[in-house]
Amino acid sequence: MAQKKKALITGVTGQDGSYMADFLLAKGYEVHGLVRRSSSFNTGRIDHLYGGTVQESEDFFMHYGDLTDTNSLIHIIDKCRPDEVYHFGAQSHVRISFDIPESTAQITGVSTLKLLEALRIVSSKTKFYQASSSEMFGKAREIPQKETTPFYPRSPYGIAKVFAYWTAVNYREAYGMFTCNGILFNHESPRRGENFVTRKITTGIAKILAGKQKKIYLGNLDAKRDWGYAPEYMDAAWRMLQQLEPDDYVVATGEMHTVREFAEEAFRVAGIPDWEKYVEVDPRYYRPAEVDVLVGDASKTKEKLGWESKVKFKELAEIMVKADCEKQGIKLKEV
Repeated sequence: MAQKKKALITGVTGQDGSYMADFLLAKGYEVHGLVRRSSSFNTGRIDHLYGGTVQESEDFFMHYGDLTDTNSLIHIIDKCRPDEVYHFGAQSHVRISFDIPESTAQITGVSTLKLLEALRIVSSKTKFYQASSSEMFGKAREIPQKETTPFYPRSPYGIAKVFAYWTAVNYREAYGMFTCNGILFNHESPRRGENFVTRKITTGIAKILAGKQKKIYLGNLDAKRDWGYAPEYMDAAWRMLQQLEPDDYVVATGEMHTVREFAEEAFRVAGIPDWEKYVEVDPRYYRPAEVDVLVGDASKTKEKLGWESKVKFKELAEIMVKADCEKQGIKLKEV
């Protein structure tokens, strides 16, 4: 009987980490998740793995660790001996990175260096996926953005991600390690954090319909983004580590929409035509340096990995609004 592949996922309690765990368990992997010790439980996105089938429970393990502590990373890697590592752990909110820039640099940027150094010491043949971000393009030098587009980050988060990106490239070139950067454009789902704009809109709508909230306060409504569906993007991440040679890939839909358009579509799904009555712009949510246009060209990913997005903008908004409304006990009519 063939031995199961092992994967270690950092940030396993987040949106991407939890979907990656689902995906890999379905592929027959033994999955290890790195979680940060906290005084409160933050395992809502992976609770179903414990309450699921016996098979899932037997193949999923959690380890307490700290991305800023090299010794804990070495210990966990030595214990797990993973075939693949998916590094999603980060301070991932762009606006908040302006408030805590040093912490963001450590957790989002330097953690990649510590994790790769731990792998180099303990398990250098392990394949490594770095969760890179479209925010690295920032003040984009071309539209759409592709793998060769120069970086121009506009936030501490984007800067930290650029550091992590080049660290992964350096360990690939200096030590021959199998490291891949997945440059993922915005990807959303019902598991997206509630302080991210798309989820802020869909949870707000559900609470408005439930009579628990009157308005939604947002920042820049004119920011243009390329929004995809998070579970699909995890498939692309996995495909990168199944190739014969490591490389870097843009993962995107190729479609661009404003925050305003997302709000309008989400309210339409909820059956509320006069959406502007419920949305107010609050300057507190503007970034000190704005990123106006992000849209990706995933041609290389389609050609080399055979991956392309299926869930598009309108379907994504519908999935998210319906999920948040169901949490409030509201069943929407079909639109």
